Amino acid sequence: MNLLKIITGITVILVFTACQTWPRFEYVQPEMGVVFRIQFHAPNNATARRAAQQVYDRIEALNAIFSDYDPDSELNRLTRHPVGQPVKVSPELFGILQRAQKLARETNGAFDITAGPFTKLWRRARRQQKLTDPALLKKATQSVGYEKLRLNPANCTVTLLSENMRLDLGGIAKGWAADEALAILRKHNLHRALCAASGDIAIGQPPPGKIGWRVSIRALDQQGNFYTRTLHLKNCAISTSGDTIQFIEIDGKRYSHIVDPRTGHGLTTRIMVTVIADSATETDSQATAISVLGIKNGIKFAGDNRLAAIITPMDAKGKEAKTTPQWRLIEP
Repeated sequence: MNLLKIITGITVILVFTACQTWPRFEYVQPEMGVVFRIQFHAPNNATARRAAQQVYDRIEALNAIFSDYDPDSELNRLTRHPVGQPVKVSPELFGILQRAQKLARETNGAFDITAGPFTKLWRRARRQQKLTDPALLKKATQSVGYEKLRLNPANCTVTLLSENMRLDLGGIAKGWAADEALAILRKHNLHRALCAASGDIAIGQPPPGKIGWRVSIRALDQQGNFYTRTLHLKNCAISTSGDTIQFIEIDGKRYSHIVDPRTGHGLTTRIMVTVIADSATETDSQATAISVLGIKNGIKFAGDNRLAAIITPMDAKGKEAKTTPQWRLIEP
């Protein structure tokens, strides 16, 4: 027995030492409407290619479930069922809906996946560069509200409680996919990895000889100037939400691509939110929710939930970024 323990210990040391010399592999592929990048250390090219293929196969399978663009996705097929009829769904769809509904309750609807009718109208408004007709918004409001979606964990069914409902998982699905990607790599014993779905990043163990993976975010100095700040992260996730890239100006007013479930329009308060937590599913959805809540309510929500978060104002000089106590703990 003691000899076995000694041999096992030696084996672990030898494997760990070998892992230190594994080369880094990187794969980039468009998925879920964004560039999906994975980096990891693997013993050889064959192992790396096999793991990467499984990652992207899984992401495409998730997209076939979660997409609100694909009319044949499981999500869109669900919304075509009659009102009041319980529909059995896949474990993946039920799981993400359950997580989203929990956050909707916690934020009193600031995060709301039933805002799909608003999302559809806002996409059209962005194409036409014209605000949505108030009459159309009023009609869409009748189909929006997280309380209009009923989940039954006992039999994995979902019931729509209003006509013309559309569900939008845009604020949580990419984070979920990043977590799944990291989980697949771990099943291949590839633990030194990073999986990034645009601004939503799931992070495993650090590269050999490093304290963490290098992740850059925009930061604000005391003079109100922006600079690039580098964090070194491991075994966590990070998401950034804001309108620095996706926005539109209508009648001289700037609107974000993030739709406010309370108004049906894109957000107009310019802030950038970064959240660090255990999973990308959490950081993706929390960053979106905090963006909708705004600086004051957002930082309170983040603090109450012990999130490491920073909210940076983007529309005026002289304003300071707001951070939670948990964020200040990770600052060097």
